[in-house]
Amino acid sequence: MTKLTHIDDAGNAAMVDVSGKAENLREAVAEGRISMSAEALRAIRDGMVKKGDVLAAARIAGIMAAKKTSELIPLCHPLMLSKVSVDFAFEDDAIRATGTARLTGQTGVEMEALTAVSVALLTLYDMAKALDKAMVISDIRLLKKTGGKSGDWTAPHD
Repeated sequence: MTKLTHIDDAGNAAMVDVSGKAENLREAVAEGRISMSAEALRAIRDGMVKKGDVLAAARIAGIMAAKKTSELIPLCHPLMLSKVSVDFAFEDDAIRATGTARLTGQTGVEMEALTAVSVALLTLYDMAKALDKAMVISDIRLLKKTGGKSGDWTAPHD
């Protein structure tokens, strides 16, 4: 069985020591979606939500959250991110968010990409909940990661 990296020899939670790892370019891409009523989707797409530009607020929230991942997720390293982006795509009954995080460093950025997507989707919910309280956030997952000792990884196709 593979040894868990966040557990020390005594069984205690531990932050992984990355000091001996080489720095290299690392990138992670994550996605998620929020399904909603046609009315809420139309209002967001047409910029008619009373709280303002929903997508702009969600994009900024996702980027800010990625930068704070180590404050939110125990044992994550604080990272000097070189890029974080959050993009949105309209679907028939939902909005899909895609988050990308990148750096040159000693540890991966999967958690940062996942955090960006999660908070962006939560922000979409918050800004549009007056239109549809039944919105559903789902399918948050890592799509791919590059760099590091374990190499590149891409999610299997559905």
